[in-house]
Amino acid sequence: MTELPPPQHGPAVWHGPEMAARGDWLTVLEADEIAEVEAAARRLAAAEFDIAAIGRDDFPLPRLGPRLAAIGREVLDGRGFALLRGLPTGQWTIREAATAFFGIGAHLGRARSQNAKGHVLGHVRDLGLRSDDPNVRIYQTSERQTYHTDSCDVVALLCLRTARSGGLSTLVSASAIFNAMRERRPDLLRLLLEPIATDRRGEVPAGMKPYFLIPVFNWYAGHLTVIYQRQYIDSAQRFPDAPRLTPAHVEALDLFDALANDPAFHLHMEFRPGDVQFVHNHALLHDRTAFEDWPEPERRRHLLRLWLACPGARPLPPVFAERYGSVAIGDRGGVIVPGTRLHAPLEAA
Repeated sequence: MTELPPPQHGPAVWHGPEMAARGDWLTVLEADEIAEVEAAARRLAAAEFDIAAIGRDDFPLPRLGPRLAAIGREVLDGRGFALLRGLPTGQWTIREAATAFFGIGAHLGRARSQNAKGHVLGHVRDLGLRSDDPNVRIYQTSERQTYHTDSCDVVALLCLRTARSGGLSTLVSASAIFNAMRERRPDLLRLLLEPIATDRRGEVPAGMKPYFLIPVFNWYAGHLTVIYQRQYIDSAQRFPDAPRLTPAHVEALDLFDALANDPAFHLHMEFRPGDVQFVHNHALLHDRTAFEDWPEPERRRHLLRLWLACPGARPLPPVFAERYGSVAIGDRGGVIVPGTRLHAPLEAA
């Protein structure tokens, strides 16, 4: 029988209502910090510098840099998320906004490919697609995403435009879910500590199966790490050789979802244009509510996204290499398939 890890403690174990009442996760940028971001971004954008090649040294932030370093430590070792507010994105071109976002991200980690096309800069927009297509990623729709993790240490989002209604960001602590399952149904929790098949949704690295096998909860080197996407767990059952979900597995996954969806556990936040959110992908799950967009194309909801591999991140169990390609700290995660060329598109595709 799988031995249960101990109950989890520390700043990453939180509940939504108490976190909503705190203001320490919101950082409003000062005028001089905004000015140095603008100066660095406009210089690189004017030179049409390759956005995908921007590193920390290319984007000097003498004032904001130390603050970003502290925010990065809080994301990786503290509560697990942070929100920056105040970038004047409405005054920037898309190249300037993408350059600024990528440059800020470079102070926390190295960008990874987010899809089989090699995009290190993602565009989160409704492309009119539906998630019942097994090769569609849910962020390309207007549907609710449901609580999930991505293939990186930290996921970052920059809000350019908001929807007409809906599209709220929502976060939940994986450790809080773990503790509740450990107390209420340890028998079901044990099943989530064993490997479960998750669909790669058509993005299959060379030599790999079209699904990967990793437990939902992983206890390794003193850290509880989560990896989860319920829709992709369910759709992996389309592969005849994928291990079958038993009724007990389904009950365990349903309990996980019920806890994540409980208002006593999760935190909702509303993005404003110019907001940057950082989320620790191994400690929290994130979600987005469904939304209704504007009819005018130029007003429609649009976020930019980065997947970051961070120096100083936690060790991951070797099994994560099946999804992350490597577990080497600072050089892991993302989606790499044959023929992938890394680049940063300025339009959704």
